Amino acid sequence: MEIVKNVSNCKNCAYRSWAFKKLTSDELKLINEKKVEKFYRKGENIYIEGEPVHSFLYLQNGLVKLFKTEPNHKEHIISIAKPKDFIGLLSIFSNKNHTYSITAIEDSIICFIDLDIIKNFIKTNGNFALDFFEKISNLSDSIIKTRVDINTRQLRGRIAYILLFFAQNIYNAKKFNLPISRKEIADLIDMSTENVIRALSEFRKDGLIQIEGKSIEINDIDRLQKIYVLG
Repeated sequence: MEIVKNVSNCKNCAYRSWAFKKLTSDELKLINEKKVEKFYRKGENIYIEGEPVHSFLYLQNGLVKLFKTEPNHKEHIISIAKPKDFIGLLSIFSNKNHTYSITAIEDSIICFIDLDIIKNFIKTNGNFALDFFEKISNLSDSIIKTRVDINTRQLRGRIAYILLFFAQNIYNAKKFNLPISRKEIADLIDMSTENVIRALSEFRKDGLIQIEGKSIEINDIDRLQKIYVLG
């Protein structure tokens, strides 16, 4: 982890979230004075489950995974956050400690804002508060939908879901580098690593995708979408 020296101005930040647009100039100035930007390399931990919640986290760029570790040390990935996402929203008001871990899966820059500042804005700026809690509600809905999408499908449907998720929701491209390992895919979709490798190999043999290491290219997105829908 490194402190970013050339800190961006919140008012002009290219990564500025829609929710921050509801803040006044004085409120943005306060955030700009108090925030800290940190750079995390791929694989670095941002928070470990059980550590105290002190800050509101905003992902400027990169990708991070949110996960819980089971007693047998197996990871269970809850979600993957992308740029402009607020990270850890489901914990910051309900718990004093983080209920899951957060790790960078790509080189990432994260803004840390003192949680008391955000709480004060919620008390004093109604428009910001409404948008903020709408974001929490949307995030909850998204996590529930993701788990339903995954849990109601067989292996091939789950793999199709993951490939479409990265192609359409993260990279907006048919060719991309998978930011997570086969094991992490298995942790995300509740399947074994061997099954993930087998399914990807079947997709390649069927001409649905091309694989070169971590590079994935989707050849037939319509067929992949059909596999996802049929489960």
